Amino acid sequence: MSQPRRNDILVPALAVLFDSIAIEVSFLLSYWLRFKTSLFEFLPLTEDMPPFEAYVLGSLFVIPMWLLILNLRKMYGARRNVALSDEFFNVVKLATIGMLVVMSAAFFYRAFSYSRVVFGLLWIITIVTIFSGRVALAQIEKGLYRRGRELRKAVVVGTNHAAQLVFRSLKDHPLLGYRIVGYFGEKPTDAMGSLEYLGGYANLPDVMVTRQIELALISVDRDQHRELSHAIRDCEGINAEFMMVPDALEMMTGGARMREIEGIPFITLKSVPMTTWGRMLKRSFDIVVSGLLLLLLSIPMVLAALAIKVGSKGSVFLRQERVGIDGKKFEMLKFRSMGVGAEAASGPVWAKDGDPRRTAVGKFLRKTSMDELPQLINVLKGEMSLVGPRPERPFFVEQFKSLVPKYLDRHRVKTGMTGWAQVNGLRGNTSLEERVKYDLYYVEHWSMWFDIKILFKTVGALFSTKHVH
Repeated sequence: MSQPRRNDILVPALAVLFDSIAIEVSFLLSYWLRFKTSLFEFLPLTEDMPPFEAYVLGSLFVIPMWLLILNLRKMYGARRNVALSDEFFNVVKLATIGMLVVMSAAFFYRAFSYSRVVFGLLWIITIVTIFSGRVALAQIEKGLYRRGRELRKAVVVGTNHAAQLVFRSLKDHPLLGYRIVGYFGEKPTDAMGSLEYLGGYANLPDVMVTRQIELALISVDRDQHRELSHAIRDCEGINAEFMMVPDALEMMTGGARMREIEGIPFITLKSVPMTTWGRMLKRSFDIVVSGLLLLLLSIPMVLAALAIKVGSKGSVFLRQERVGIDGKKFEMLKFRSMGVGAEAASGPVWAKDGDPRRTAVGKFLRKTSMDELPQLINVLKGEMSLVGPRPERPFFVEQFKSLVPKYLDRHRVKTGMTGWAQVNGLRGNTSLEERVKYDLYYVEHWSMWFDIKILFKTVGALFSTKHVH
């Protein structure tokens, strides 16, 4: 699929910058209004004027905490297309939560007494400054779209009345950030105007890849649901978003993720697992942690390499072709734990407990999971992540994709050294279907905290009797 657009990095980064400045300005302005102007002279000070430095230090604690609160409420996604009225109420709600946390922290910090007037001013000014930053950010984003830059490629799937409404709504409102490149249907129709006909529903998977489509907006009649479901199933592993206009029955049922674009409700069938901001955060974390681990574990890794070299003939490393994100192949590194040419006669087979092909050193490396340490190099190079579905060999991927539903959706994120399936005991010769379920849960529920949780569980498992590989 297409590379992340600069806008998908720029907008979240500017949002974080604007919010940080807004919170700091709110602290400084609240202090100045209360203690350096005559505006509140009618409210006498009950104690000495608190030092200015204390408020500055307090802001340095509050800024990251409030940014975290805003991030948890998904306020830093790219292309949010949120109405300013909704944005205002989100800011009010989150600023109120942030103030409650600040007041709770101030209650326990007794170095000096914070002014309740300052707290009141801080709450009001923060709402104004953060919202003002969001208004400015929306204008920056719309300015890019107005010039036809950074627009997401989208297709309409279907030709019924609702599909025509979707096309007209997005065609007449390019400031929403989408560019409709064509439509799919049983046959061409004049109702879609001059929009390019891309073929029947069976053409959807190929066109999504070749035209680098990022969003499919779906509206089909019930008698076409079966054909459409086959087409969407064939789109497994494609990193694109699929949204469907619901019928009346679907609108009345709960639990579905709803989203509105220009007044048209959509059910999200499949979303992109992580935003560009999320990918940047995950990549930064991978670089820092893998670099530190390579440095800290350099001596054990050198000793393991020497033991392999002395213990048996052949290369220290096993280089195996694996399938990663978006189905791209890469060469995964491991310390060699088997004799040279172990699969010469059998071909690719899964390793199992007590495998007779292991060398004496290899048995120790597998038991302690030290054979996996060279994959830190894959992580540092960007071919893998510390956390993600385990990468599989192309031979097995070709087998599994037709046997296990949604197997290829594992490739919508980077593969990892450890994963949600592994820390839950699903490794090696265990149920493939169960492993895929855990992998897909990880893909759909990814967060940085989820990664950290899995890493802690992995470390705990390494020191238990049943560790993960």
